[in-house]
Order: sequence, then C-alpha cells, then structure tokens
Amino acid sequence: MAWVLLGNKPFKFFMTGVIKFQNLTLGYDRMPAVQELEAEVREGSLTAIVGPNGAGKSTLLKGVTGAISPLEGGVLIDGFHQDEIAYLPQQSQIDGSFPICVIDLVAMGLWRELGAFGRLTRKMRAKVDAALAAVGLTGFEKRTIGSLSGGQMQRALFARLLLQDARLVLLDEPFAAIDAKTMADLIDVIKRWHSEGRTILAVLHDYATVGTHFPFTMMLARELVAHGPTAQVLTSENQFRARQMCEACAATPHTCGKSAA
Repeated sequence: MAWVLLGNKPFKFFMTGVIKFQNLTLGYDRMPAVQELEAEVREGSLTAIVGPNGAGKSTLLKGVTGAISPLEGGVLIDGFHQDEIAYLPQQSQIDGSFPICVIDLVAMGLWRELGAFGRLTRKMRAKVDAALAAVGLTGFEKRTIGSLSGGQMQRALFARLLLQDARLVLLDEPFAAIDAKTMADLIDVIKRWHSEGRTILAVLHDYATVGTHFPFTMMLARELVAHGPTAQVLTSENQFRARQMCEACAATPHTCGKSAA
C-alpha cells in the first residue's frame, strides 16, 4: 500500500477512506478559495462536488492532483500512487487549435507505457481502438481535435481516461456544453467505472443529474456546507445557505464564512 500526503499536516494512519481533507485551505496569491475543509471520501464512492460559482469546486480537484499546494492543512490519499489519478479538466482549458488528431490525443492515456518518444505497438493500438469504440468515436481517428464538436471532444477525452485505467478519477464539469446523447453515454462510462470499484469525484452544476446518478455529494461554498448521501445534501436549505455564503465572499467588506449564512 502506498500513501500520498499533500500539505503540511503530520502523517496520521487511518483505516477507512481513500481521500481525507484535513483542515484544508487552498487558494491563489494567499487568497483562500477553499477554507478549512474537513471531509473524507471513501474508496469506491461516486461523489458529486456541487456549489455556486466561485465555491472552490475546481480548486479542490486541483488540490487533490497536487497542481496547487495547500495554504494550510493537507490532503491525505490512501492506497495508490499519484500517477494512479486521472484528471479531466474543464474543456475550456484545452487548446482545440493544437494540431493533433484524435488517435494521438487518446493515445496519451497510455503515456506510462509509451514514454515520451514511444510508438504505438499493435497491442497498444488495439487498446486505443477499443477505447474509441467504447465512447462511440470509431472512424474519428484521423480527425483533428479542432474539427470536433464539444460532445465529440469530450468523448475523446473520456477515451483517454479509459486508457489511463486509474483508480481515482477526477472530472471537472464533464457534461458542460455537450448534447444529451453524449451526456447519457458518458454517464454510462462513469457508472461502469463505479461498478469496477473506482473512486470518482465530479464537479457538476445540474442538481437533477446529481440527484439521479450520484449517490454521494459534497456541497461547497468555499467552506463545507454538507457532505453525505445526496438526498440529505441537496436540500433547499443547504442550497440557500451555500448561495448566501458565496455572495458574502464577493461582498465588500469581505465577510466570507459560515457566520455570513
């Protein structure tokens, strides 16, 4: 078993949970975007991260990947190495004008096998073809990514995730700006990952989708509002409180925090 500790908290042994947020504060230029988060995500869970705009949802995923370092506290990850984390950023962060074709984009999911200058073997190509078929992109191999629709691009990114074969999957707004058919197909992929025992954290905005497909939910408003079974988290009271807390963060003078709600 491997452990990954991100942050300045002392090492603590615990028996349950794959991710533990310990008094975690994350931010930019010393300005907190996530504050004093105490929560635990169990291994094999399918969890949505929700909250108003500016609630710190995407920042939290970046903290789990190690892309940003905690200002305070830490993230304790149990049971696997950092390279066993697969991360899907928001599609707006991906340069669609980059001159690369679909097969090369998807094959990046095999980077641990390929290395920096490796070439696809016949066995690897078969894996890429299977991943493309799984997301409905057979025949798109030579298309440039700039020619893809939003839904097709997201399918290609999911195919890349499939090849990473990660135990922890982080998804930042995976259903933004895609059509209903693509969304339904990608939800099926997520559910398959869940059935295989993988741990999935997904930033989402549509509460109806969360309530239908995600058993657990973490609601943020820079601070933790609620975390647990989705039906207990997505209450109108919690949603109203989260909005109040985020509006207080944007106000002058700055009164961010639970005391504002």
